[in-house]
Amino acid sequence: MPSIRPSTDLRNSYNQISKYFHTHSEPVYITKNGKDDLIVLDIEAYEKLVGRFEISTLLDQGLEDVKQKNYKNADEIFDEFEGRYKDVKL
Repeated sequence: MPSIRPSTDLRNSYNQISKYFHTHSEPVYITKNGKDDLIVLDIEAYEKLVGRFEISTLLDQGLEDVKQKNYKNADEIFDEFEGRYKDVKL
């Protein structure tokens, strides 16, 4: 269950809140004057959330490309590669 804390706790209890982030890996909701103001995450939880969003976005783009028939088969890709790198010697 997420934690809800007043904004004054950021100033008065920063170390306690930071420790909570690192042990619970869940957001802390910060209120100001009794109303929702911010959501704070530890860096690991944030990076995980962003990573999931990026993967979801790429999957959506890929599905849309398939729907629009905007893709190449393997033979086309290899032909393009061979043409692009024909002068490269290994």
